[in-house]
Amino acid sequence: MTVLPILRRGTAADLPQVLALIQELAIYEKAPDAVTNTLAAMQRDGFGPQPIFGFFVLENVEQQLIGLALFYTAYSTWKGRMLYLEDLVITEAARRGGLGRLLFDAVVAEARATGAHRLKWQVLDWNAPAIGFYQRLGAHIETEWLNGNLDAAQLAAYTVAPAAQAVASAAPPSF
Repeated sequence: MTVLPILRRGTAADLPQVLALIQELAIYEKAPDAVTNTLAAMQRDGFGPQPIFGFFVLENVEQQLIGLALFYTAYSTWKGRMLYLEDLVITEAARRGGLGRLLFDAVVAEARATGAHRLKWQVLDWNAPAIGFYQRLGAHIETEWLNGNLDAAQLAAYTVAPAAQAVASAAPPSF
């Protein structure tokens, strides 16, 4: 008899295992040194006075996390409220058993429950298994949009106009 993992909303107590799953994903995505997030930052950002992300986990009978779907609310000027799926991770040993679908379904249910008009995510162009997974679920994988990013060093080095700095400093966002 196979015991299915438990799907549940993540808690602060899960964060050490969540960070380990994120690091496992970074290794899979050929960027093992790219993770600079910390448990303290995740605690503040997920469970502080103004949480900015949520997540679902899959937990096996040994109470080990074997799956993660981390998401946050975003806003589209064209569509309004949307949910952004930052990462969907299934440990390598647990892949190919329908668990990714279970986590994805939970994120879709969250998008519906929060009134999102769109669910958006990224997938690396070389990650054929993930692309196939999303296409089998009926998702459209875009090829025309390119991502823009400034990393922490680039943000620090960027010269902000004084008027823009004054506006941003005067009233911190309430979201």
